[in-house]
Amino acid sequence: QVQLVESGGGSVQAGGSLRLSCASSRPAYSPSTRCMGWFRQAPGKEREGVATINYEHSTTYADSVKGRFTISKDNDKNTLNLQLNSLNPEDTAMYYCAADRSFRCGLTVTDLADWGQGTEVTVAT
Repeated sequence: QVQLVESGGGSVQAGGSLRLSCASSRPAYSPSTRCMGWFRQAPGKEREGVATINYEHSTTYADSVKGRFTISKDNDKNTLNLQLNSLNPEDTAMYYCAADRSFRCGLTVTDLADWGQGTEVTVAT
């Protein structure tokens, strides 16, 4: 099992930016982290995929964040990052980091086994 700890959430005005980070207990090259991703859950809504990155650094993004969010891995620091730009109030949610040993790395919540506790993002109008 991989321990994941998110950080970087906060409150911003619409149009602003944030950078989320997720510290992993396993190295980036570990089989346990072949797939890593960011997911979010807004109040009263189901958890949804935001972006994932696989062991080959191939990325997948939800349509709602394409061109605004960027996912990346820092192999030296064992961290997963998410740069959030041009934020709008619809991006308000708890953001979760997740990891899995699967070679399949899409945006389906149930495909990833290990989860962090989340970091909250609030975007004000």
